[in-house]
Amino acid sequence: MRISQQSPPLQERAKLPSVTSPLPRSCNKMAAPSVGSSSSKQVLRILALHGYRQNEQSFWERTGSLRKNLKNRAEIVMISAPLVIPCSDSDGENDPREDPRGWWFSDPEKAHFNATDETKSCSGLEQSMNALAKAFSELGPFNGVLGFSQGAALLAMLCSLKQRGDPRFQFDFAILVAGFKSCAFDHTDFYKEPITIPSLHVYGDTDRVIPGEMSQELSSHFVNPVILTHPGGHYIPVCAAQKKVYFPFLDSFRK
Repeated sequence: MRISQQSPPLQERAKLPSVTSPLPRSCNKMAAPSVGSSSSKQVLRILALHGYRQNEQSFWERTGSLRKNLKNRAEIVMISAPLVIPCSDSDGENDPREDPRGWWFSDPEKAHFNATDETKSCSGLEQSMNALAKAFSELGPFNGVLGFSQGAALLAMLCSLKQRGDPRFQFDFAILVAGFKSCAFDHTDFYKEPITIPSLHVYGDTDRVIPGEMSQELSSHFVNPVILTHPGGHYIPVCAAQKKVYFPFLDSFRK
């Protein structure tokens, strides 16, 4: 299913905040409620995976509008990627105090990542998968997972592992925003079989960081994906047009 949104999106373009210490994690260290809710419509629990050069605090700041609009439908839990991005990999836009993180490096020697790098090997993915397994064990259960940019690419791999029967990752749906297929040779196994996990793919027509074609390619590896496009760039859109897609998608998993 493809849904194109032409109305102007509500953009969340606030600059990343300076981070001098990790986000107080009361938001995701609180006792995890049971996935089954006693109310007529449960509040879903969604694990959120940030993009490259972000962390849980910066992603929390950037998703304020999304969290506000989903508050009656979903609780979003943030975690930071385990890989610390060295200052030498800065693109000039990030203050080193922001503690930029990543889920894997396409250039292990330089501890650098580029979504278009066609490499034979990467580093850090196993470490990130172990961090995710810990999050599922200690902070779960989760009904779904949301990923943005590199986090969405990681989520696709997570879906593949779940489909193969990996017991560490139990969830019902995936939301992939500005996602892409990894170009690394040692990641090809993740895309060999069609992924049947219910998925919503969101991307912008004018995204210059992850062009829409890359997100389309990733969605082609999923069976019956819901595809939502918007006229904006590299961000998570939250306006009336997008909510008409978000709400029914999430509601289909609420009991």
